[in-house]
Amino acid sequence: MDWSRAQFAMTSMYHWLFVPLTLGLGVIMSIMETLYVRTGKEEWKKAAQFWMTLFGVNFAIGVATGIILEFEFGTNWSNYSWFVGDIFGAPLAIEAILAFFMEATFISIMFFGWNKVSKKFHLAATWLTITGATISALWILVANAWMQYPVGMEFNPDTVRNEMIDFWSILGSPVALNKFFHTVLAGWVLSGLFVTGVSAWYLLKKRDVDFALRSMKVGAIFGLVSTILVAVTGDGSAYNVTQHQPMKLAAMEGLYQGKSSAGLIAFGVLNPEKKTYNDSIDPFLFKVEIPHMLSMLGYRDINAFVPGIDNLIEGGYQTKDGIALSFTEKQTRGKAAIKSLGDYQKAVAAKDTTAAKVHKAALKENYAQFGYGYIDKAKEMIPHVPTVFYSFHVMVLLGMYFILLFAILFFFSNNGKIEKTKWLLWISLWSIPLGYIAGELGWAVAEVGRQPWAIQDVLPLNAAISNISTYSVKITFFLFLILFSALLVAEIRIMLKQIKKGPAES
Repeated sequence: MDWSRAQFAMTSMYHWLFVPLTLGLGVIMSIMETLYVRTGKEEWKKAAQFWMTLFGVNFAIGVATGIILEFEFGTNWSNYSWFVGDIFGAPLAIEAILAFFMEATFISIMFFGWNKVSKKFHLAATWLTITGATISALWILVANAWMQYPVGMEFNPDTVRNEMIDFWSILGSPVALNKFFHTVLAGWVLSGLFVTGVSAWYLLKKRDVDFALRSMKVGAIFGLVSTILVAVTGDGSAYNVTQHQPMKLAAMEGLYQGKSSAGLIAFGVLNPEKKTYNDSIDPFLFKVEIPHMLSMLGYRDINAFVPGIDNLIEGGYQTKDGIALSFTEKQTRGKAAIKSLGDYQKAVAAKDTTAAKVHKAALKENYAQFGYGYIDKAKEMIPHVPTVFYSFHVMVLLGMYFILLFAILFFFSNNGKIEKTKWLLWISLWSIPLGYIAGELGWAVAEVGRQPWAIQDVLPLNAAISNISTYSVKITFFLFLILFSALLVAEIRIMLKQIKKGPAES
């Protein structure tokens, strides 16, 4: 299980090095081509074509890693695929049929149709290409959000599968919608950093100055708007996590003992001596806290009680649905649900309809805690707190830095002084990697924070894994690691080569 988790995490992290730049750079090049069509200025066409070249390199490698990622659901997580394939497979199938074919159709026109179709038709193809890529992201993120907040399903004890009963509740889930906007906008932020950073390099080299100034202004405006919107959707993400994944929230804030009017940790250092829950060790060496803010963000109530890790394990606190169950109570109900499923199958095999009806009712009564029956110890319920805590807080600090950076870049590029501020150009250039770091940290919070669940509260990882040898997973792990690393090196070399050539030669 650990090696399969590592393989999936590694594949996801490499994939996310390519996807966000695709999502944002596609919009930027579309904006530039729109300006070309509206103004007729060849400078905008040249800019659009340059960024389109870099988009194409990045897009191709992103597709390759994404395909392998989807196959891993069948190879490494086949029990998961069996248990919820009827639901999880639907958005992935729609993504392939609708979005992927849409991208494939129009990307050829976008790259090779400059002198073969009209300006407006080519512009439409460019916008439809990035629209297809964004729709593709929508369906992937709908599937991921469903894993975080499973809705619109019903368990069928005859097939031992969860079946979709409400497609629109899955698509319209508040977790899905917020995750889509937050993730796509994060890609836009990265693209804003990439465009302004590359433009800064040209200005430092005093090359293609007109192109660099145009790109810098578009990138700064695009990045500033994106970072502000990311902050708004980040607030929505925090609210959804509080409502549906309280253990993840507790890990994000290093909160062990719940409290009313809980404060938000602005900055803090965790105590490495804190190894488990329900002890007397202070979880922090020191912290800076914003009073009442966690209760406000999580419950829209400044006085609300926010449960900590200890409370979530022990239960007994008041929720909107009643008194919270302890882990032990959930585990007992989960095991009762698993037993009822086995008894139901035996009754069906024996054609005892009366007993089958009784066991089916008992299964339905306890199914909400079904997954807890596969978890042995309470400590398994706690994600790795340092990973989640530091990932979340570094991500937030980087987001605040990006807002400040884009605002300054916009100010200087708008008043024509950007070329004279070498210090700012260097900062812009070296900020590009920070965008990638922020994106990876965001996914670490989302995925590590929901452990041990493959599907929140329904299926833990130890029940989702395939029956394959550790040796097989180790071999493929290192094969993929070598392959993805080679692809990443190749992409960086090709993109650097294109950047050094400049917009004229591209």
